[in-house]
Amino acid sequence: MRIRPAFANVNDAYHRLRLAVGLVAGLLVVLSLVCLITGTAPPYLISTMAMLSAAIPLIMSVAHRLMRRRLSEAESAMTAQIDMAHRDALTGTFTRSYFLDELNARAHHGSLGALGYLQIDMDNLKVLNDSAGHGAGDAALKALVRDMQMLMPGAIIGRLGGDEFGVLIPGHDNKPALCRLGERLLRQLGQPHNIGGRMTRLSATIGVALAPLDSDDPTELIAIADLALYKGKQTGRGCVVPFDPDMLGDERHRRFVERELRAAILLDELELHYQPVLDSQTRQVRSYEALVRWRHKVRGTIAPNQFIEVAEQSNLIDRLGEWVLRRACTDQRRLGRPIAINVSPKQLRRREFAEAFADILMETGTLAANIIVEITENAPLTAGSVEMETLAELRAMGVRIAIDDFGAGHASLHYLRDFSFDIIKIDRAYVAEFSTNPVSAMIVSAVCDIARSLSLQVVAEGIETEAQAQALTAAGCTCLQGFHLGRPQPLVRDKMICAA
Repeated sequence: MRIRPAFANVNDAYHRLRLAVGLVAGLLVVLSLVCLITGTAPPYLISTMAMLSAAIPLIMSVAHRLMRRRLSEAESAMTAQIDMAHRDALTGTFTRSYFLDELNARAHHGSLGALGYLQIDMDNLKVLNDSAGHGAGDAALKALVRDMQMLMPGAIIGRLGGDEFGVLIPGHDNKPALCRLGERLLRQLGQPHNIGGRMTRLSATIGVALAPLDSDDPTELIAIADLALYKGKQTGRGCVVPFDPDMLGDERHRRFVERELRAAILLDELELHYQPVLDSQTRQVRSYEALVRWRHKVRGTIAPNQFIEVAEQSNLIDRLGEWVLRRACTDQRRLGRPIAINVSPKQLRRREFAEAFADILMETGTLAANIIVEITENAPLTAGSVEMETLAELRAMGVRIAIDDFGAGHASLHYLRDFSFDIIKIDRAYVAEFSTNPVSAMIVSAVCDIARSLSLQVVAEGIETEAQAQALTAAGCTCLQGFHLGRPQPLVRDKMICAA
């Protein structure tokens, strides 16, 4: 930290004062000598003047030393206060604004020199906060910072957001080495850490960019590292992803889809197709699953996994979800059977979701019992979380809750133990392997036995042959769904066209 100008000015003023007092002392000495030679003053006056002229510089010297000490202490205290103002209170890293100032300060004439940059985002911090409390989340962030400081002692670290950090490594010009450094950090995080009295393994996703190779603009450098980090989140987290120019093309496509989807929702250009879910014994329709479809006027049919993923990455998922629910409620009276709609955990995190859901049911005059919410499990559900509170509110209204793709991803047996659901939809992978894989068959049979004791419905998804339908019925599945029994179809002329 540079010496503040105020302290320098005080020092200069004191030097000028000392020179002036020195001149006065010199004049006193000269005057004493003149008086002594000419004999025009009494001896005691001459002695007094001589002593004063000798004492003044001594007094000024002592005062100068004291003043310099006080100024140094004041400067140190002010420097510490300024430094604290630039530090994050929890982690001790630099604040976002100071970190960005440091990055911009390294751009000479607007261009960055050799510089390594890592964008680091801690994985599943919200899950840790919900399951173990915010104190545990804070301890995890501190542990991440300690590991970064240990492995990157010369780096400049800033906290950019709640669980996101930026790391500058001046003079670094080797991207593979930078990636290896990130991988070392992930291995260190993967070691057990004492978080809230429990040994916990941590994880993070890291985006890597290099200046001036990838960009010599400070703002763009952060943006492309963030894009690389985002790609890492998409591929499963807990990884190091270096920026690649091809990512910019993917990002442009994502923005195009987001823009067009926003327009499609506003202009009501989407449609719902309904796939029947049949009773395994009578083969009568028990319910329908609503599946959103988008026929773009230029690009044709856009696959749901493309635009739904884009919607979840933006705020469009809430608007898309409202559109689907409203349309399903409107169509439910014509279908005459309950309709299942897919809801993502991101939607459930909105505390007002249940209230908005109830408003749409009221507006459309739809009974809550005629709507089934299927949880599309791409993130774990934990007890006490906002998502579980929202599901409890929906069940209290009379809405039934289904676990979709049970056995895949995060949905597992502990859900049956810890949470209250109404329907289990067995993942199609188990259905496909039921006759060829004894383990898959045992798992399906066990789930059916547990569901029967809990009075839950079990739906076998992905039925493609009559043999599969009969085998899953014999295993205990109460309902069946798949192309063999009925393909998703739009609602046409007040009739549901299906193969059932």
